[in-house]
Amino acid sequence: MDEFCNSTFWNLSLLKSPEADLPLCFEQTVLVWIPLGFLWLLAPWQLYSIYRSRTKRSSITKFYLAKQVSVVCLLILAAIDLSLALTEDTGQATIPPVKYTNPILYLCTWLLVLVIQHCRQCCIQKNSWFLSMFWILSLLCGVFQFQTLIRALLQDIKSNMVYSCLFFVSYGFQIVILILSAFSESSDSTHAPSATASFLSSITFSWYDSTVLKGYKNPLTLEDVWDVEEKLKAKSLTSKFETIMTKDLQKARQALQRRLKKSQQSPEGMSHGLTKKQSQSQDVLVLEEAKKKKKKSEDTQDFPKSWLVKALFKTCYVVILKSFILKLAHDVFVFLNPQLLKFLIGFVKDPDTYPWVGYISAILMFAVTLIQSFFLQCYFQFCFVLGMTVRTTIIAFVYKKALTLSNLARRQYTIGETVNLMSVDSQKLMDVTNYIHLLWSSVLQIALSIFFLWRELGPSILAGVGLMILLVPVNGVLATKIRKIQVQNMKNKDKRLKIMNEILSGIKILKYFAWEPSFKEQVNSIRKKELRNLLRFGQLQTILLFILQLTPTLVSVVTFSVYVLVDSQNVLNAEKAFTSIALFNILRFPLSMLPMVISSVIQASVSVDRLERYLGGDDLNLSAIHHVCHFDKAVQFSEASFTWDPDLEATIQDVNLDIKPGQLVAVVGTVGSGKSSLISAMLGEMENVRGHITIKGSIAYVPQQAWIQNGTIKDNILFGSEYNEKKYQQVIEACALLPDLEMLPGGDMAEIGEKVRGARNLEGNPSIRIGAGLRDSLGSVLSFRTMEEEDASGWLLFSQTRILVTHGIHFLPQVDEIVVLEKGTILEKGSYSDLMDKKGVFAKNWKTFMKHSGPEGEATVNNDSEEEDDDCGLIPTAEEIPDDAASLTMRRENSLRRTLSRSSRSGSRRGKSLKSSLKIKSVNALNKKEEVVKGQKLIKKEFVETGKVKFSIYLKYLQAVGWWSLFFIVIFYVLNYVTFIGSNLWLSAWTSDSEKQNGTNNSTSQRDMRIGVFGALGITQGIFLLSSSLRSIYACRDASKTLHRQLLTNILRAPMSFFDTTPTGRIVNRFAGDISTVDDVLPQTFRSWLLCFFGIVSTLVMICMATPVFAIIIIPLSVLYVSVQVFYVATSRQLRRLDSVTKSPIYSHFSETVSGLPVIRAFEHQQRFLAHSEKQIDINQKCVFSWITSNRWLAIRLELVGNLIVFCSALLLVIYKNSLTGDTVGFVLSNALNITQTLNWLVRMTSEAETNIVAVERINEYINVDNEAPWVTDKKPPADWPKKGEIQFNNYQVRYRPELDLVLKGITCNIKSTEKVGVVGRTGAGKSSLTNCLFRILESAGGQITIDGIDIASIGLHDLRGRLTIIPQEPILFSGNLRMNLDPFNKYSDEEIWRALELAHLKSFVAGLQLGLLHEVTEGGDNLSIGQRQLLCLGRAVLRKSKILVLDEATAAVDLETDSLIQTTIRNEFSQCTVITIAHRLHTVMDSDKIMVLDSGKIVEYGSPEELLSNMGPFYLMAKEAGIESVNHTEL
Repeated sequence: MDEFCNSTFWNLSLLKSPEADLPLCFEQTVLVWIPLGFLWLLAPWQLYSIYRSRTKRSSITKFYLAKQVSVVCLLILAAIDLSLALTEDTGQATIPPVKYTNPILYLCTWLLVLVIQHCRQCCIQKNSWFLSMFWILSLLCGVFQFQTLIRALLQDIKSNMVYSCLFFVSYGFQIVILILSAFSESSDSTHAPSATASFLSSITFSWYDSTVLKGYKNPLTLEDVWDVEEKLKAKSLTSKFETIMTKDLQKARQALQRRLKKSQQSPEGMSHGLTKKQSQSQDVLVLEEAKKKKKKSEDTQDFPKSWLVKALFKTCYVVILKSFILKLAHDVFVFLNPQLLKFLIGFVKDPDTYPWVGYISAILMFAVTLIQSFFLQCYFQFCFVLGMTVRTTIIAFVYKKALTLSNLARRQYTIGETVNLMSVDSQKLMDVTNYIHLLWSSVLQIALSIFFLWRELGPSILAGVGLMILLVPVNGVLATKIRKIQVQNMKNKDKRLKIMNEILSGIKILKYFAWEPSFKEQVNSIRKKELRNLLRFGQLQTILLFILQLTPTLVSVVTFSVYVLVDSQNVLNAEKAFTSIALFNILRFPLSMLPMVISSVIQASVSVDRLERYLGGDDLNLSAIHHVCHFDKAVQFSEASFTWDPDLEATIQDVNLDIKPGQLVAVVGTVGSGKSSLISAMLGEMENVRGHITIKGSIAYVPQQAWIQNGTIKDNILFGSEYNEKKYQQVIEACALLPDLEMLPGGDMAEIGEKVRGARNLEGNPSIRIGAGLRDSLGSVLSFRTMEEEDASGWLLFSQTRILVTHGIHFLPQVDEIVVLEKGTILEKGSYSDLMDKKGVFAKNWKTFMKHSGPEGEATVNNDSEEEDDDCGLIPTAEEIPDDAASLTMRRENSLRRTLSRSSRSGSRRGKSLKSSLKIKSVNALNKKEEVVKGQKLIKKEFVETGKVKFSIYLKYLQAVGWWSLFFIVIFYVLNYVTFIGSNLWLSAWTSDSEKQNGTNNSTSQRDMRIGVFGALGITQGIFLLSSSLRSIYACRDASKTLHRQLLTNILRAPMSFFDTTPTGRIVNRFAGDISTVDDVLPQTFRSWLLCFFGIVSTLVMICMATPVFAIIIIPLSVLYVSVQVFYVATSRQLRRLDSVTKSPIYSHFSETVSGLPVIRAFEHQQRFLAHSEKQIDINQKCVFSWITSNRWLAIRLELVGNLIVFCSALLLVIYKNSLTGDTVGFVLSNALNITQTLNWLVRMTSEAETNIVAVERINEYINVDNEAPWVTDKKPPADWPKKGEIQFNNYQVRYRPELDLVLKGITCNIKSTEKVGVVGRTGAGKSSLTNCLFRILESAGGQITIDGIDIASIGLHDLRGRLTIIPQEPILFSGNLRMNLDPFNKYSDEEIWRALELAHLKSFVAGLQLGLLHEVTEGGDNLSIGQRQLLCLGRAVLRKSKILVLDEATAAVDLETDSLIQTTIRNEFSQCTVITIAHRLHTVMDSDKIMVLDSGKIVEYGSPEELLSNMGPFYLMAKEAGIESVNHTEL
C-alpha cells in the first residue's frame, strides 16, 4: 500500500501525540473506498428495486435538476483531477497509482449516481435511502482528509494547493447534494407525504412537520389528516390476508377433523331424520336451548386452531423482518454506552491521557446514542404500523365474515359479542404486535448484560443471575393467574355489553314499564364481578411490578456484596461500580418488559382463540339454491327439506312447489307453520337437509319487521341503486309515501333512525312502506320478487313474480295461487276457487273468517264497483296501515289501472300535487345547497371536543380516584425516590473508599456497613413502590366504578329524544372502548407518569449535586423540551379524539349490517356494504397512523435533546477533568444516560394522560346529558291510584324535539272510568304521540293531563308508569328467562305468572318447554315467533293489571288468530279498566264506547261509533271505505 500512494500507509506513532492525525495514504485509500464500495455493492439491488417499483415518469423538478447539475460538477472535477494527475510533473519516476485510480473510480461512481438519480424519477419516492447513506458515509470519511489537508496548507505553503482546492470544492458539492437529498420531492399531490419523503425526512419524521404545525395553530379535522398508503388500506390488506388465510384455515380444518376422529371412540349416530311428529317454525326451534348449550359447548369446544397467527405473519412478514433487523442493530448499540462510560471514567482518572481522546469519546458517545435513537424510532414506527395493519385486517375480516357466516354459527354470537371481537380483541392483537420483538430482544439484552457484567465482576455475577432465575417461576405463576382473570373478565365484558345493547335496543319498553332499575341492577351485578377481577388483576400486576423493580436493586446488592466478600483483594472502584450500574439499568428494561410482553401475549392468545372460533365458523351453504337465467319456472322447490339447526328435525319438510313467472302467490298458515322459514330457505338462510330450490333471476325481499338504515328516507328507498327521477316518483307514490313525505321536515331528505322505534320519527309505521319502496326501486332490473307481509306496490311489480306471506286472508281471492302450510309441509295449494271447491283446511278457515268479519271482507274483495271511481285507494287512511297493506295492494292494483287511463280524476289530482311538491323539493335540494330544514337531521353528528382538555376533566377523574388516596400515592412515590437518591449517593461514597485508602484493605466493619445500608435502601425503595402501586390500584378501581355507575344511571335517565338522535353504536362505544380505557389504560398511565416525573426530578437533583454547572445546560434544553411537547400534545390530543369519533361509525355500521343481513344477502349487496365498511375503517386508520407518526416525531426530537444532555455532560467532564474524581464522572454519566429515556417517557406519559383522559371527557359528556323528570318525587300518589281510571286532557300540546313543530295541538277531552276509547286517524295524525304523552315519554309543551284528579306532571315518572299498562306496537323481549321477561323485579308468585300465561293463551306452550318459566329467551326474543312475543306482552299486561291499559297498535304484526285471542282477553280481563286502543284495524275499535278521530294533531271527532257513523264525517268515510256500515258488522 505504501507503493500505491508513494507514502506511509499506517503509522501508529502519529496517534501518540497531543495533535493526532491519520496518514494521508490511509485517508486516500481506505476512507475513500469504504463509501464507494458501499455504493457499487448495493447498486445492482437498488436498480432492480427501482425496476420493480417503477410507475410513470414524473415531470422534472428543480430539486432533480439541482442534484443532477451538482453531480455533473463532481464529474467535471474528477475529470480535471485525472487530467492533472496524468499531466502533472511530480519529479518522480512514476505517478503514484492512487493519483489516477481515485479520479477514475470517482468518474465511474458519479456516472452511476447520475443513472440512479435519473431512474428514481420513475418511482413515487424520488430520494433513495441508499444514495443518502452513500453521501453521509462519503462526508464522514472525507472529514479526516479535509482536516489533514487544512493542516498541511497551514504548515506548508508549498503543499499541493490545486489538489486541495479540488478536494474542498468536491466536498462542498457533496454537502450541497446531501442537503438537497434531505428535502422530499413530490410531483404528484395524490400521494401521502410518508410515501414521497426522503430518507433523512423519513428517519427524522420531518415530513410530518406540516401536520404538527397545523395541529398547533388550529385543532385538526379529518380533512387535515392524510390518507394512508394504498398498501395499508383495508381492501388491499384483506385481499392479501384472505389469499393466505384460505390455505391455512383449510389445513387447520383438516387437523380438526383428525382430532375429532381420534377423540371419537364410538361414532355418534345422530339421526337428523324427520322423526318427530311436530315440526317447528324458524322462531320456535330452540326449545331446550339452556340444556343443549351445556351439551353443545362440549362438542363446539374444538374448532380450527393455530392458523390465525400464521396467516397474519405471512401477510406482514416483510415489516416483521425489517423491524427485526432494526431492533437487533439497536440492541448492539445499547451496550456500547457502558463501555464508553468506563473509558471516560478511566480517562478522568488518568492525568496523562491526551485531551483529544476525551473529546473523541464524548463525540462517539453522542454518535452512538444518536444512531441508537434512529434505529429505535424506525423500529417503533414499523412495529406500530404492523400493529395497526393487524387491527385493520381483523376488523375488516370480522365484518366480511359476518356477511357470509351461516345462521347456525351466527346464533352463537350476539351483536355485542361480535362488536367486542372488532373493538377489544383486535386492539389486544394490535398491542401485542407493537412489542412482539421484545420476546427475543429481552432475552438477548439479558444475555449481553450478563456477559459484560461477568467481564466487570467475574463469577460474582452468578449470585445475581441465580436470584433472577429464582424469580422466573414466581413470574410464571403470576402470569398464569393473570391469564385466567383476563379470560374471565373478557366474558364479563361480553355479557355486560350484550345487556347494554339490549337495553339500548328496547329502551322504550323499559321506560313504558318503569323497568330501568331491574336492568340497571343486572348490569351492575356483572360490573361488580368485572371490577373484582380488575382489582385482582391489578394486585397481581403490582406484585409482578414490585418483583421487577426490586430485581435489579437486589441483583446489584447481592452481586456487589458477593464480589467484595469472596476475596479481600476485590475492591469496588468507580469503573466497576458505575459500569455495572449502567449495565443493571439496561437490564432493568428487558426484565420489566418481558413479563409485560408475556402478559400481553397471554391476553392476545385469548383473543386469538375467540377470533379463530369466529373466523373459522361455517359459511352459508348455498349449494342447494340454484340460480339460473333460463328456466320455465320462477321458483321450484324439489323435495326440499331445510332446518335451522342440524341437531333438530327439519322445519321445511319435503316441499315440492312450482311457481310460474309473473304469478302472485300467497303463503298462508297458522303461527309456527313454517311460512317465514319457507322464505328463509329460498334466501339460503337455512341448513339444507336434502333436495334443492331453483330460482330464476334475482331476488328482492321485504321482511316482516322492516329493516331501516340510519340515513335519509331517500337513501333507504334507493338502497344503493342509481337515482332515476321518474321511477323514484312512481315508487314513492305506489308505496303511499307521498303524504308522509309532504308532512316530514325535509321531505325525503329527512333522516330516520336505525330502529324506527314505534312513533319515534315516523308516526305510525311508514317504515314498512319505505322498506317496500326500497325493494321496489329496482323494479325493472329484477325478474323475481319475494314479499313477506308487505306488498304496497303491487302495480309496479305486476310483471314480476311475487310471493306474499300473510296472515290477512280477506284478499286471497285476488291472488293467482295460494299455498297452505302446516308443520313445515304443504297441506294444500291452488287457486282460491280450487281450494274453496276442495272444502279442505283453507275453506274451513275462510268460512270462520267470513263469520267474524262480515261485509268488511267482501268490501275489500269487491273493488271493481263503480262506486270506487274516486280512487280513494291512492290516499292511505286509518285502515291502510302496515299489515293490511296486502289488501291495499289488491285494491290499488285495480284502481291504479283505471287511474292511469283516467288521470284527470280528483283523487289522482291530489296525489299529483303532492308528488309535484315533493319533486320541487328534491330538485331544489339538488340544485342548491339549502340550509338543512329544521328537524330534518335526526342523527346528530358526534360532538368532538377541540383544544386542550379542560382542567375540570382531570379534576373529575382525580375526584373519582379520591383526594386522600392521591395524597398517599404521591407521598409513597416521593419516599421511593428519596431512598433511590440515597442509594446512589451511598454507592458513590462506597466506590470512593477504594481511592481514599489507596488500594489498602479497608476495615471489615466499614465494608459490612456499606453492604448493609445499600441493601436496606434498595429493599425500602421496593416497599414504598409496592405501597404506592397497591394504593393506586384500589383508588383507580374506585374511579372506574364511580364513572361507570354515573354513566349507566344517566343513560337510563336520559329522555327518549336522546336515543332518537344518538346511534346505539355511539353509546355502546362509551360503555366498551371508553370504559375499557378508564379500567385498564388510565391507571397504568397515571402510575407511569408519577414514576417518570419523580424519576426525572431525582436524577436532576443528583446530577446538580455532583456538577452544579450542569444546571445552566438544563435551562435551554428544558425550553426545547417544553416547546416540542406543546407542539406535539396539541396534535396528538386531537388525533386521539378523531380516532375515538371515527371508531363509532365502524361499530354502528356493523350492528346495522348484522340486524339486516337477510335483506343485504337477498339483494346481493354484500360488496357495497363491505366497501362502505372498508371506507369507514380507512378513515379511522388514517387517524391512527397519524397518531403513531406524531409519537415518533416527538420521540426522535426528545431523544435528540436527551442525547445533547449526554454529550454536554461528557464534554463538561472532559473540560473540567482536573477538578473531578472517577466516582463523580460515573455518578453523573450513568444518570445522564438514564435521563434521556425518562424525559422521553415523561412527555409521552403527559400526552398519553391527556389523550386517554379524553375517554373520561367522552364519558362525562354522556354523564351530563339532560335527564328526563325524576323517577320518584316527594309527592307520591295514593297506593291504590288510579282507582277509577278517569283521564282528562286539558288543552294538551306536545312536540318531539324542541326544534320541531307541535304534533299534538291542544287536545281537550275526558275519558271516563272503565270507558273503552279507540283512537283512529291517518298516518302522522298523532295517535302514537298520545300514548307517549300518557307515559310522559314526551313532556308537555302546554296544557296538562290528569288521571283521577292528579296532574301526571306533578308525580315521579316511575310512580306514573308503574301504575299504567301498555301492550306496545313492537313486542320487544330481552335475553334471559321467560320469568324475567314477565316479572323482572320478582314481585309476583309463580301461580300468578302461570295464571297470566293462561290468560295470554301461552300456558300450554310454556308448559311444554323443558325448563318452563326458566326457558332461555335469546337476544331480542328471536327464538319465539312474533305472535308468541306479542302474547307474552299481553301476559305482562295481565300480570300488572293496572286500572288503565293502552294498546298501541298492539296487533299490528300478528295474524288474525292471535289478534282475536288478544281482543278476547282484553274484553274479559280488562272489563273494569279504562282501555285506550290506538286503532290498526277498524274492527278492533268498533265495539269501543268512544272513538277519537285525530287529524294533524287535533281531535276532529269524538263520540260513540254510532254517533260518528251517523255524522257523515271523517270517521264515516274511513268506515265506508273499509266496508263497515254499522257497528254490528264488525263484532268478533
